[in-house]
Amino acid sequence: MQGGSGQNSGSIDKTRVLDVKPLRTLEPVFPNSGQATSFDGACPTGFYSFFPFGASQGPQASPPRVPMPTPLRSFRSSDTGEAEFPGASNGENTDSHAAPNKSKSSKKKPKISQDLQVDVSSLLGIGKNEREDGNRELVILLLMTFDGLRRRISQLEDSKELTLGLSKRADMRAGNILMSAGIRTNMRKRIGAVPGVEIGDIFFFRLELCIVGLHSQSMGGIDYTNMGAKNESDPVALAIVSSGKYNDNTEESDILIYSGQGGDKGDDQKLERGNLALDRSLRQKNDVRVIRGMKDQMSSTSKVYIYDGLYKIQDSWVEKGKSGGGVFKYKLVRVPGQPRAFAAWKSIERWKAGIASRTGLILADLSSGAEKIPVSLVNDVDDEKAPGYFTYLHSLRYSKSFIVSNPYDCCNCQKDCIPGDLNCSCIRRNEGDFPYTGNGILVSRKKLVHECGPSCQCFPNCKKRVSQTGLKYRMEVFKTKDRGWGLRTLDPIRAGTFICEYAGEVIDRAKVSWNGNNDEYVFDTTRIYHPFKWNYEPKLFEEAGLNDSSEDYNIPSPLIISAKNVGNVARFMNHSCSPNVFWQPVSYEENSQTVVHISFFALRHIPPLTELTYDYGITRSDSTVSQSTPRWKKKCLCGSSKCRGSFG
Repeated sequence: MQGGSGQNSGSIDKTRVLDVKPLRTLEPVFPNSGQATSFDGACPTGFYSFFPFGASQGPQASPPRVPMPTPLRSFRSSDTGEAEFPGASNGENTDSHAAPNKSKSSKKKPKISQDLQVDVSSLLGIGKNEREDGNRELVILLLMTFDGLRRRISQLEDSKELTLGLSKRADMRAGNILMSAGIRTNMRKRIGAVPGVEIGDIFFFRLELCIVGLHSQSMGGIDYTNMGAKNESDPVALAIVSSGKYNDNTEESDILIYSGQGGDKGDDQKLERGNLALDRSLRQKNDVRVIRGMKDQMSSTSKVYIYDGLYKIQDSWVEKGKSGGGVFKYKLVRVPGQPRAFAAWKSIERWKAGIASRTGLILADLSSGAEKIPVSLVNDVDDEKAPGYFTYLHSLRYSKSFIVSNPYDCCNCQKDCIPGDLNCSCIRRNEGDFPYTGNGILVSRKKLVHECGPSCQCFPNCKKRVSQTGLKYRMEVFKTKDRGWGLRTLDPIRAGTFICEYAGEVIDRAKVSWNGNNDEYVFDTTRIYHPFKWNYEPKLFEEAGLNDSSEDYNIPSPLIISAKNVGNVARFMNHSCSPNVFWQPVSYEENSQTVVHISFFALRHIPPLTELTYDYGITRSDSTVSQSTPRWKKKCLCGSSKCRGSFG
């Protein structure tokens, strides 16, 4: 802890037969204007003690603000926009459910437009200059905007309120909406680094690369341009995506053997287009951006893409491929002096596999078996052996419940709760929306998310019990240089993913000692938290027109949790004024009562070895808190460009 889219108007003549090529054969073209067309492609119960080796320990900025959205269930339009997108899913693996013989609601379906006309500046503040050249805040905002819209589309498709076609491509639909509205950045072609994109950034969808201008080809592996060339037959390469499809050698951390494109049917590859650009870049020795694709451990059909920085092409040759044709091979060498990205990822894989030892490892599992996934304890900074003593507890310990005013009505679903089934009382409690996508990603921040509890009749692995299944990713508690102990991930985490809950003892405010002992492990829902927008923008989805609503939480009773003596990994998360994690109140039934828990979710994509941080908030000083209660503040050392100087 820190101690210091609307459909085109007009009728369609279905008698006309058009002779067109399949979409897969068409090469995408992204114009330089703001208008773009379509693209191509159970924990043990009880308590677990952690015995320290040393003395006590010491104890996160929000993305740019934009207008607050309307609650999800408020948006229902009369039409359904339908568009077909080919190809298998590339990231969001929503589960398909067979609809039971239960009544469905007669909700009006929303409409998605492929040529939505949106005042971009009024929505996100993106003007011509921002579309040409980005910055860090804008890149983060665009990625969050894309993912929020994608999650919403996926949610509607899961509940059968929206049809995307035979294949579920919520990412394709979301990307098309944004790029058609000119919501993108770094459209100006450039050699070298891209403003606002940092080495080590991760992406779960190829379209994310397009939106931020890192790689403009939604399916092609080679991005190139004729910029600065003497003629159009002399292009240069700008960026490549190495996804392993063509047996690229991705084992070396600083060397990449990249295969050219084409020749899929046994023919020799031709020195044209991307291959020619790579050949010219070899001669001109210009920098080439490299994005490496890795298998997503959470999905057998998806990849995670990591931006590994700038490389130079050092050599090329032709060798016989598996199909018998000649294949161009290019040797790329990483420019020295750049931060580690892919190399760090490979190191983590070796640690997990036991091939390499972890420097500074103190304990292999700080939770002593309380978590299904071990939590390592590491200190490679100084000689401190461990945090102070505490008892590891993976949930709440409370003396009284925080009861919702309405009586709890457990659902009677026979198997899993089905999105769109309003016979499910737990779905009705969430205003008729299923709060998570099929792979367990939170769709949007809500006043209060309701999950199924132990008394519900649905299966224990129901998709509406996301926050009750413990850790899903490898974490490690590590010693920071100036903020005591912290928590970081060893796995890539997708935005909206459940990370952990704030475990500890529910206490009364009178028990909180703001002076003297200074319990720095208190989570207080009554604090003032910096507002931020995470949900999708309704106007992009043609769901505007109703009253907007904030994303402020609505907890039935103030909740104060102390993790000083009992707690889990959440007690080690430091504060940041630019956090990558946010908290969401989640309720479910326990012992016939509704209990509120504090769950943490990823605010944006989080790369491996990144510290997890959240906003601690500021203690209120109004009449809601006793004036005799002393206030304490800590100097903030988060290092964010938006650092507020203090917290608490």
